[in-house]
Parts: sequence; C-alpha cells; structure tokens
Amino acid sequence: MRIGIDFGTSYSAAAAVVDGQLQLVRFGEERQFRTAVFFPEVVPDFDDFVLTPVLEAQVETIIRASRADERHTGRAPRPERDVRRDAIRVVRRQWMEERLREASSSSVASFQDALFGEEAVEAYLEEGTGNLIESPKSMFGYKLDPRVRKTIVSIAAHILEHVRLTATRQFGTPVREAVIGRPVEFRSSMGAAGGEQALGILREAAGVAGFDSVSFLEEPAAAAMHYHLSLADRQHALIVDIGGGTTDVAYAELGAGDAPVMHRSWGLPRGGTDLDVGMSLHSLMPLFGRDDSGVPIHHFVEAASVHNLPKQREFRKQDYRRVDEPYASRLRALQGTGATTRLNQQAERMKIELSGADQVKAELDFIEPGLARQAGGGDFQLASEDFLDRMARLLAEAQGDIALAPTSIFLTGGTSRSPQVRARVASSFPGIPVVHGDPSLGVVSGLAQAALLPDSSNVSGTQ
Repeated sequence: MRIGIDFGTSYSAAAAVVDGQLQLVRFGEERQFRTAVFFPEVVPDFDDFVLTPVLEAQVETIIRASRADERHTGRAPRPERDVRRDAIRVVRRQWMEERLREASSSSVASFQDALFGEEAVEAYLEEGTGNLIESPKSMFGYKLDPRVRKTIVSIAAHILEHVRLTATRQFGTPVREAVIGRPVEFRSSMGAAGGEQALGILREAAGVAGFDSVSFLEEPAAAAMHYHLSLADRQHALIVDIGGGTTDVAYAELGAGDAPVMHRSWGLPRGGTDLDVGMSLHSLMPLFGRDDSGVPIHHFVEAASVHNLPKQREFRKQDYRRVDEPYASRLRALQGTGATTRLNQQAERMKIELSGADQVKAELDFIEPGLARQAGGGDFQLASEDFLDRMARLLAEAQGDIALAPTSIFLTGGTSRSPQVRARVASSFPGIPVVHGDPSLGVVSGLAQAALLPDSSNVSGTQ
C-alpha cells in the first residue's frame, strides 16, 4: 500500500485514499503528531570523554609499548608530550568505538521504548533523563559530520517507522511505499547541496524504516492537488503553504477535472518555529539578561533554538557564574534538563494565544518562583516582524514572476492560522480572494492523492 506522508518540522501526518475516500492516519485520537521523539536511554555524548583511572592505565600501556618499540628499532625517542598525545588519541578512538557498539546493540530496545509527539515531550519533562529530539527536519540540510548524520538518519527512521507501523495497523495491510512531502527549499547551510543531503537522509531513513520505495513531492504542489479537487472551473491559483520550518509558494493551473499543472514554485526556509524563537527572544529573554547582562546575543539565540541540537549543546556548555544576578541564577536554571523546552512551550503558547487575545502571561516558575512575563499584541508584532517581512518579499517575488494574476489564493499550513500572517498574505495580493484550507491537513491530503498515481514524478515539483 502506498500512502502520503507530511514529515513536518513541527507536526507530521499521513493519509491514503481508500475506495475513493481520503483516510487520515490516526495517531491515538489525533490526526497528526508533534515531530518529536523521546528515547529513555541516554545516547552517549562523545564530548564526555575523560581519562578515568582505567583509561589512564591504557594510555600508560601504549606509552610503554611505544618506548619499547623505539629501543627495539633504534629510532630516536620522540618528545614525551607527542607520545602521550598519540596514546590518548588511540584510547579516545577505542572509547568512541565502544560507545557506538553499545548504542547500536541497544537500538532495537530503544525503539520499543521510544515515545512520539506530545507524549514524548511530556515524558522527557517528567523523567528529566533520556533524550528528546524535536524538529529533526530542521537539521537535514546542515553540514553534518558522519557520526551526527548517522544519528539524524536514525531519528528520522524512528519517526517514519512509527508512521508506517501505525498506518499498517489502521489499514490492515502492509504499508511499504510512500510519497513524502518536501519543501521547495530546505533549511540549509549549504545551499542546493543541503537540499540534496536532506533528500538523501530521508531516502536512507525510509529504507531503514521498512519502506521499499519512496518519492518526493514539493509541499505546495501537494496542497495544489488537494485544492484542485474542489474547483469546478479551470483557473490559475497561487498556493501558499506556511509551515513550521518553511514557507512555500506554487503557481498552478487547476480545476475542471483536467490534470493539475504546476508552473512555478518559490521557497523560504523560515516558518512558525522562527516565530517561536522571535517570541522567546523578544518577550522572554530580557528576563535572562538579554541587552542588560553583557552576555552575547548568540547565547540567547542558542537557548531559544530547541530544534537545533548543536546550538542547544553550546548553550549548556556556557559558564554564567560571573554574570550579575539575578541573570546568573536564571541562566543556570535555563541550562537544566528540559528548561529550554519549557521556555519554548511558553513562547509557542504566547504566539498562538496572541492571535486571538490582547494580553497573555507566561509563567516561568520552573526557572524562579513567581517569575513571569506579560505580553501583548504589540510584542507579537515586533517578534514576528522579520518573518512577516521575509514572507512578503517572497510573495512579491512570486507576483513579479507570473504573467497572469491568480484567480484565487489557497492558504494552508499550521502557521496560516495566525491573523497577522493571513492579513499580510491578503495585502500582498489586494482584490484576490484568499481561500483558507485546513491548516494542518492541506498538504497531506494532496500527498494522499499523489500516492494514487503510478508515477508521482509526472507531477511538477517532484524529485
């Protein structure tokens, strides 16, 4: 059986068309799940290597063997520091290999205990141990050393296997093929090469997860296929998909029962998670000394970026003992297990609630008793200004590239719930009606339709 999978930055979903009807995969009672996975077992951190007495003894053994070899061969003795440095390097490599073997041998048991979605976040915050991985898709396009890439592939494979096994149980038949949504432009530090790497990670992860074959369809093209089914008349439409990690636009000819035709697509590697970070930096980080403590601004960015494991690790390594109070104590508390996740939850909640309320209060008792922050609509406007401006420039680029103005704009994606986002999209195309699709399911519904095609590569936007 072939299904459509929306592997999202913030949330993921899956669906298939069965007997002509769209069937969403249910994850418990929900139609989607937060793209997060919790592993109860602690994955080894190779930066934790220290010379214990046992390892020090191994270093001394290697040094003695090196000196004996020098005497036996008649070579000139090397400086003590060089011999010791090389011995430590050998011991450290052996230690790393042993940790990898242990992690590999426990991978099956680890998956059996893995939790996904909100349950994963709750378990991590409750237990205070293990590893919570949020928004792994955000890292697919960044430069990764082989060890980190292997870890990212494993995490993606766990999520895709969770989807595959859940769909198999629901539909009562083995699920072995999928059409997976992809952004027009992945978040990346390597340009186009980052996008190719991201697709390679997804392909490899899908194979590990038990899929025999997968293809990819650009997410706005998938949303266009969903919108296409609702149009009685042929028209040119602009599809705007604003998700957690990326904002994608497609220009397509749709409706009237003829095959959809995708003409152009544009992408911005920014989305709802950037609004969360902006909300955190603008409204919450001043409580931790932003602009008032001498702490470099990038430390606060690292703390707010819960979807970026390297940045989170760098933040937790910092020493804030010399920072003035109360900021020193608050920053050290923020370095505690689960604290940045809790802070991000508050920022996300503020973002969502300020879409329909004038004021919202963030409670930060997990940092310091009574610590709180009140924010209003003006705070959200300032926090979201950069993203909204970037989105408007993307829409202006699309408008300048198309010859014929669209008849309608189809707006979908989780971040499209925001009234401020909706208003900015509408103001970019005055006079053109905006059709609001299901923010959560516009893309996955189109991917399910694409899964019906014998070869989804005949749809524009597929690679």
